Amino acid sequence: MELAASHRLQGHRRLMPKSSRGPSEAEKSHITAACQRFIDEVLKPRFLPTIDPTEFNYPVDIQGKWQGPRYRFIQRYRSGFPENLGEEFDAPFVRLDWISQDRFDIQWHRHTGAWFRLHRHQTLAQALKIIETDGHLHPL
Repeated sequence: MELAASHRLQGHRRLMPKSSRGPSEAEKSHITAACQRFIDEVLKPRFLPTIDPTEFNYPVDIQGKWQGPRYRFIQRYRSGFPENLGEEFDAPFVRLDWISQDRFDIQWHRHTGAWFRLHRHQTLAQALKIIETDGHLHPL
């Protein structure tokens, strides 16, 4: 009986079209390089020019990471609290969802942990400009 149920479920799997699985390795490499330049030349100088330790949580880095077909911009924090002094954690603040070649949706990370789409079908250049200028999408 379990085998039959398992077999029925396999017949109902949805296969994603190749175009929606994510960028090619070449495109992913291009996106990563452009986003890293944006982090180094725009975000860090503007939002993290120096690391200023405090007795609370304080930012120590801004970085980017892929998660499936999504590129997340992340602010890394270090704890200054005595009970967990020096521990670090990541807090994403904006995400580019790859839709198709050079097309992205821009998602804002809410304080609740949910993502909320603010912009649709932008080119990479447009998306980075929006992140630069839209205060909702800036790191805290």
